Amino acid sequence: MSAVKLTSNQYGKAENHVVRVYRDTPRHELRDLNVSSQLHGDFQAAHTEGDNGHVVPTDTQKNTVFAKAKEEGVTSPERFLLSLAGHFTSSFDWVTGGRWSAEEYGWSRIDGHDHSFFRSEPEVRTAVLVRDGTDDQLVAGFYGLTVLKTTESGFVGYPKDKYTTLGETEDRILATDISTRWRYSTTDVDFDEVYRRVRGIILSTFTDHYSKALQHTLYQMGQNVIDAVDEIEEIRFSCPNKHHFVSDLSPFGLENPNEVFYAADRPYGLIEATIAREEATERPDVWAAVTGFC
Repeated sequence: MSAVKLTSNQYGKAENHVVRVYRDTPRHELRDLNVSSQLHGDFQAAHTEGDNGHVVPTDTQKNTVFAKAKEEGVTSPERFLLSLAGHFTSSFDWVTGGRWSAEEYGWSRIDGHDHSFFRSEPEVRTAVLVRDGTDDQLVAGFYGLTVLKTTESGFVGYPKDKYTTLGETEDRILATDISTRWRYSTTDVDFDEVYRRVRGIILSTFTDHYSKALQHTLYQMGQNVIDAVDEIEEIRFSCPNKHHFVSDLSPFGLENPNEVFYAADRPYGLIEATIAREEATERPDVWAAVTGFC
């Protein structure tokens, strides 16, 4: 038998979908979260000896999510994850940290009704907390926000070889699904307010310039977020270029001055970038933990 050792490990209960309704007045409020909890710590014996003495059951982790939603409420996904981390690391000496994540789904009132809602936000809000001892690293963001502009975008000046068929254009549709995450430098934050600000900055930046490429636009989005929000150290984007090709209508005797397009779902360009403060410390370990174990 080969000599082996246990290195990194974590475990927990994934995708606990909790809906917290506030019924203090006839006008109800709600928060809708999908929460995952994974613990880090001294779990060596569980793996090597089958000794479960330190294994806080995943069912207990699930129950804690729902109990904390009642006891402490849900003011923001980020604050709720900090509450869970504080509970597990203070309740069990051998739990030294963990990874807690949440997705939030946005609801709005139907015609201002007191207790009837519809799923209103096109994007899904995200938060991930990684705790290692006394160090907290908090990453927030969203995905699934589809945006499109019908002009003020082009793509020219790129290298060409014998395989290049794409023609240059100074007037095209630019469309993408925005997926973004930003890393906080502190947890002393009004998370809901910062989320609204970042979302607004990203949307307004998409509209306010002539885009020479999706890379050009993502960089300006990141620059504007960093400029406006002191608590953010860096921001990442992963965005497909949702190609819209001008349809050739000449066989039908029709001109097409950028009015009718074929929207191709694949293949697509995939543009990714990280924009950070000049003085920010790079934390590849945090991003690796945020994106998952395998």
